[in-house]
Amino acid sequence: MTEYCLNAYRIMWLFVFFDLPVVTKKERKVAAQFRKSLMKDGFTMLQYSVYIRHCASGESQAVHTRRVKASLPETGMVSILSVTDKQYGNIINYWGKTKKAEHIAEPLQLEFF
Repeated sequence: MTEYCLNAYRIMWLFVFFDLPVVTKKERKVAAQFRKSLMKDGFTMLQYSVYIRHCASGESQAVHTRRVKASLPETGMVSILSVTDKQYGNIINYWGKTKKAEHIAEPLQLEFF
């Protein structure tokens, strides 16, 4: 039996960035359906038009990329960025001042040795 070794170079993160038209009622509905399809597929909203998903492997990343492509709206721009867990760990986030220090969120980082 082959043991599967998880490391920071095999684990992937998918980012989906989009800029969809929302002028008409129909466009707003299409944009909402796209966001809901991302959430249904396990993506988490990082910002309003930036969603992120953890994938345990390159194969999982390919499956979720295909699912995003299958739910693309006809208009607007959608970008998909795939990074390794190692690259994701290099993200530096800055937040503005908060009223209470205990409300500062730490970025999610998976550690595998």
